[in-house]
Amino acid sequence: MGVLRDRMAVDLRLRGLSPVTQRMYLRCAERFVAYHRRSPTALGEAEIRSFLDHLVRATRVSRSTHGVYVAAIHFLYRVTLDSPAVVQRIPYPRRVIERLPEILSPGEVERLLSTVSRLKHRAMLMVAYGAGLRVSELCALLPTDIDSQRMLIRVRAGKGGKDRYVMLSPRLLATLREYWRVRPPGGRYLFPSPRPGQPLSRMAVWHVVHRAARRARLRKRVTPHTLRHSFATHLLEAGTDIRVIQVLLGHRSLRTTTRYAMVSRQHVGTLKSPLDALPMAASSSSA
Repeated sequence: MGVLRDRMAVDLRLRGLSPVTQRMYLRCAERFVAYHRRSPTALGEAEIRSFLDHLVRATRVSRSTHGVYVAAIHFLYRVTLDSPAVVQRIPYPRRVIERLPEILSPGEVERLLSTVSRLKHRAMLMVAYGAGLRVSELCALLPTDIDSQRMLIRVRAGKGGKDRYVMLSPRLLATLREYWRVRPPGGRYLFPSPRPGQPLSRMAVWHVVHRAARRARLRKRVTPHTLRHSFATHLLEAGTDIRVIQVLLGHRSLRTTTRYAMVSRQHVGTLKSPLDALPMAASSSSA
C-alpha cells in the first residue's frame, strides 16, 4: 500500500485506537489490497464483497475475525480515503449468540503445558493462563512489563486502550527467568516474531496452543482464549471475589465476568439436583 498505508497508520493513531487495533486494521487492509493486487482507490463495493466472501467461504475465518476485516475496510474508505459511499452497503456480520466458554480443568492445563518442550512456547502459554491475558496482550508484552519486585505484570493498552496490572506467579517468574537466561529475546518484545522488531503474531500463538492440545489429547476445543477463560473460572472456584476477577481480566462490565459463574464447578457442579431430594419409592419385592 506504500504511501496509503502510512496515511492510514497516521489516521489510526490520530483516532486514538489501541496499538493492537492499529496493527490489526493495517494487516487486514494490506491483505485486502494484496488479494486484488490493485490500489484500493481503483476498487469498489463489488471487490470488497468478493474479498469478504473469499474470507468466509475459502479461508473460513471466524465471525469475529470477519468483523475485524469489515471494520478495517470501513476505516480505510470512510476515514483514510474519505469515500464512505463505497462501504455504505457493506454490512458487519450478525452478532452471534454468546456461547458458554470451554473450560479446562487444572489437570488438563498441566497436561497442556507439559507437552510443550520449547521454553519460549511454554513460557507463552504459562503467561496466557497464569495472568489471564488476551492473545493480543500476550503478544504485546515487553520485558519491562515483568515487575519481579512487586510480583506484577503490567498489561499495556488492553481492550479499550486501558492499562492494568495482574499477578505474577512465582512459578511463572522462574520460567521467564530460565527463558531469558537460555535464550534472551532480541528486540523490543518479550516474545518477538522471527521478523525483526515485530511482536509474535496472534496466529503463531494459536498454532502453539493447537499443537499442544493435540499432543495432550484434549478432546475439548482449545484456543489461546480458553486459557484466559480457565484462569477466570479457576480463580472463581478458589473463592476469589468476582469484582477482583473483573479487574484482572480488564472487563468493563461485571456482567461479562459473571458468566464464569455459569461454568464454575463450585457454583454449578457442586449443587444438589432437586431430583436427589425426591422421596424414593419403596421397592416392591415380588414373591
